[in-house]
Amino acid sequence: MIRMAFDVSTTRRTLFQGLIDAAGRFGRNLPILEDPERSPLSYARLVLGALVIGRKLAALSARREAVGILLPNVNAVALVLFGLSAYGRVAAMLNFTAGLANLRSAVRTCHIRTVVTSRRFVDSGKLDEVVAGLAAGDEEGPGVSIVYLEDVRASVTSLDKALALVASWFAASLHARHALAPDDPAVVLFTSGSEGKPKGVALSNANILANVGQILAHIGSPPLETGQVMLNPLPVFHSYGLTGGLLLPLLCGIRTVLYPSPLHYRQVPKLAKAVGATILFGTDTFLLGWARAAEPGDLDSVKVVVAGAERVREQTREAWNRSGTTILEGYGATECSPVIAVNQTFDNRAGTVGRLLPGIEHRLDPVEGLQEGGGRLVVRGPNVMAGYLAPGGDGRPASLPDGWYDTGDIVAIDEDGFLRIRGRAKRFAKIGGEMVSLAAIETLAAGLWPGATHVAVTLPDARKGEQIVLVTDKPDAERPALLAHAQAQQYPELWVPRAILVTAGIPVLGSGKIDYPATQQLAATMRPLL
Repeated sequence: MIRMAFDVSTTRRTLFQGLIDAAGRFGRNLPILEDPERSPLSYARLVLGALVIGRKLAALSARREAVGILLPNVNAVALVLFGLSAYGRVAAMLNFTAGLANLRSAVRTCHIRTVVTSRRFVDSGKLDEVVAGLAAGDEEGPGVSIVYLEDVRASVTSLDKALALVASWFAASLHARHALAPDDPAVVLFTSGSEGKPKGVALSNANILANVGQILAHIGSPPLETGQVMLNPLPVFHSYGLTGGLLLPLLCGIRTVLYPSPLHYRQVPKLAKAVGATILFGTDTFLLGWARAAEPGDLDSVKVVVAGAERVREQTREAWNRSGTTILEGYGATECSPVIAVNQTFDNRAGTVGRLLPGIEHRLDPVEGLQEGGGRLVVRGPNVMAGYLAPGGDGRPASLPDGWYDTGDIVAIDEDGFLRIRGRAKRFAKIGGEMVSLAAIETLAAGLWPGATHVAVTLPDARKGEQIVLVTDKPDAERPALLAHAQAQQYPELWVPRAILVTAGIPVLGSGKIDYPATQQLAATMRPLL
């Protein structure tokens, strides 16, 4: 096991500069990226393609402007991301599963004027209405310009290719003329806000490169070394899929294979076998699904799985034990680029999320009524976000107080430094790795049934880890009506509770505020009704 010391000075670059440095270190002709089309890109082709696309997109946008990316896990998403970085633009990673209402809110929050997508993806993903809605705008704001990659490719001339080739020879100096500062935002991702409107998480170049360096120093090599093959089916509109599944391997000389959907349970194991994948990133839900759908031998090449976003269940560990794979459970947050802690191959403790990455300070704030020890985890470090872009703001991130980020999670840390997640103080649920705001669900229900009291809570679920249920005092409340209302409001079905529990009265505190723990307990006692 070879471990490196984390050097924060290595973060003082941009994403594109990191790519150039990796090409120089590992070899420009090293095949480094491919997708289901199985047409590998070397570092040289990746840099060249990024410069071609970046120059075209730069003509449609201004320096420091956020440009939306609405693409699945294919080679093109990396070309667009690095192309925007090369010319000093910010990549806003749009969640194409979020629904039109949330996408419109994200576009307004980030002041996006241009969205890059592809006709092939829009057709296959049945996103015609979503894209048309973004282009049309609404009463709250104007539409955006939709740029299709097919049109960009068709517009590329021999002169464009020649200019990009020359630019690739002098990529560092060309980039220096356009580059943003290391602490300027490089990407924006979106997370649910307390009122249901997505908040933009502005991650700087330095944030992301710091997290890459922290992960590399923490886990070491192997498994993070050249010669390994990373398979990433996790969408890059999430920080986990972006940093862990795309940027980490590309910047560390690890061949990266992208796949468009983690939901294709049979195809992912077959692709793992076909490409000889040795590393796989996933969530518990997906890991169990892949293991169960795999045929004998499909996953034998996978030596290490890094699991995040959900607690890893024992049945998931047992399923992967059959292929001799080591599961490293970790923990993170989009706001932290995202990895905060992760287990290590040489010191791996089931039931924990490992130790904090190097360079991360922490404190545990006391939580009233906590019986099991620990506290509310607050962290600070070079990977912690520049700040949130609030809905209705000016498009610039609001800085954190003294750089500290409150994770909202209740954590206990043992004498060896291993973290155990006790629960979440913030009122969010994680469903299949997606963060869903419970307050937003309550607002959705109140829009349909005003005058009644609605409380969204989570209950354990054997399949997905958690399920959301709505406790309400509305006597005739039914799920089909709420589902229809959500669809009419253009919100995703993920927001609709698994079940609705009707009660005569919602528990309240002496102050008159809703007693959330008591409501959670009430829902648990009513569970047989589900």
